[in-house]
Amino acid sequence: MKIEKTVNILNKRARFEYEILEQIEAGIVLTGTEIKSLRSSKASITESFCQFIDGELYIINMMIDEYKLGTFYNHQTKRERKLLLHKKELQKFQRKLKDAGNTIIPLKLYINEKGYAKLQIALARGKKLFDKRESIKDRENKRTLDRIRKVG
Repeated sequence: MKIEKTVNILNKRARFEYEILEQIEAGIVLTGTEIKSLRSSKASITESFCQFIDGELYIINMMIDEYKLGTFYNHQTKRERKLLLHKKELQKFQRKLKDAGNTIIPLKLYINEKGYAKLQIALARGKKLFDKRESIKDRENKRTLDRIRKVG
């Protein structure tokens, strides 16, 4: 089992599906087997979202695979995990969530220099179909420009 020093798990669909309004870094409350599994990059945040439960912010649907060497102490793969933010940040996000169409989504899951698991979350608004088409068009134009520069 390989444990990496830098773990970088991205939510690639987030920037395509949503318009990012504001980003912030949050800590996560994890158990022992969860952090060990996370250090071996066995996690996924593509289908997850954040939700307020009793004034606290939780990440829902985040998938962390079971730790291979964990016995009966192993964790549940999909459970609600509490996010750690300052009280003012929580209140600010709660106020902004009341606007129609806003949601909180995870963008990136990583382990910082100190060895703590951090989650970069964003306040986002869902894109419409024509916005998505525009994103695809921009990406295609960028690729063709890169090809032309590479050849010439």
